[in-house]
Amino acid sequence: MSKIHIANGRIIDPANNIDQTGSLYIADGKILSAIEAPADFTADITIDATEHIVCPGFIDLSVRLRDPGLTYKGTLQSETTAAASAGVTSLCLPPDTRPIIDSQAAIELIYDKAEKANYRHVFPIAALTPQLRGIELSSMAALKQAGCIAVSNATVPLANLLVLRRAMEYASSHDLLVMHHPVEPALENKGCAHEGFFSTRYGLPGIPEASESIAVAQCLELAKLTDCKLHFSQISCKSAVIKIQQAQKYGLDISADVAIHQLHLTENDIEPFNSSYHVLPPFRTAKDRQMLRKGLANGTIKVICSDHQPHDLDAKLGAFPETEPGISSLETLLPLMLSLVNDKAINLTQGIACLTQNPAEILGLPLGALSPGLDADICIFNPDLSWTVNPQNWNSAGQNTPFWGTTFKGRVTHTLQSGKIIYTLKLNTS
Repeated sequence: MSKIHIANGRIIDPANNIDQTGSLYIADGKILSAIEAPADFTADITIDATEHIVCPGFIDLSVRLRDPGLTYKGTLQSETTAAASAGVTSLCLPPDTRPIIDSQAAIELIYDKAEKANYRHVFPIAALTPQLRGIELSSMAALKQAGCIAVSNATVPLANLLVLRRAMEYASSHDLLVMHHPVEPALENKGCAHEGFFSTRYGLPGIPEASESIAVAQCLELAKLTDCKLHFSQISCKSAVIKIQQAQKYGLDISADVAIHQLHLTENDIEPFNSSYHVLPPFRTAKDRQMLRKGLANGTIKVICSDHQPHDLDAKLGAFPETEPGISSLETLLPLMLSLVNDKAINLTQGIACLTQNPAEILGLPLGALSPGLDADICIFNPDLSWTVNPQNWNSAGQNTPFWGTTFKGRVTHTLQSGKIIYTLKLNTS
């Protein structure tokens, strides 16, 4: 492997409290040293990072690759290319692939596809219940041994709270993280927008905030009962943030993430006939968005994720309620995080920590830092480089984003994974 010298960059590593201009040295795919030059180091490759920020590669807790099973929406090759262009060096794959990730064979298939795509760090999340039916428990111990890092039922509801309790007990006995998407299906009632001004005005089936907050409250009680390590995926509302904050205050081992688009858009931003705004959980009110930002700033919400869901054109054609929910969001992850910094919702170190150190700690992985000996997963980005979202610079197979045509500031120029350069920005790309 090449010896790499990343020179003159502003190195930000929240895990090691580093924020200063200097150099990073890489050898044999590992971090050799940050700031101080090692003895007798001769670089094979030098990357000039002047006026750039150098940080650990981003870790995304929710990325649909659409592969295996839905390759007409995207492939592991196309979506990991998008991830690399976004500075994402590690990603978690929810279990709702085809086949569903509920067996050793499914996990091995994903690792094989990731190896062929030359993207090492794809981490499968195993199904909490076989085929995501929500009735019986999967063989969590065997799935952990096969390589899964957590268990989840994705967005599919469980049959009842007893199934969730038994699943949390089983996961706790094997020190497995449970990643739970909180929603009460009876209250969600196949809605497609927040129950409020927008849904009322356009006659759309609404999803009340209570559908999430009630599910959070129930799950917190079970976490207390089972002593389970619990992570809430894609929180969207004010009352859920308050409940999680109170539970953390009283010592429950819980964490939460928020999708990056929920920190920017509200129901007031939705264009009624533009299905790019159709997401679950739905965009809620300005007060909900403000509380999400506040929860991020005070540490209640530890992680920002992309919740990347690429779709084919047909999936987004038709009336708003008839389209499939989800945004292709990997490539807007960095600029939207920088926009939060520009809005003074968080500072830059907090933003980077939410994409690196914090998800690594939640998953229990030796990633997300520039410590000597760790894999050299590196993101280098220019915070002042402007670019416009368009077909010429978009890598994901899914073009379903409400930010199409938007001009952003902040772009990844280099991504390294285990010391290998897997992305370099072409200078003539707009």
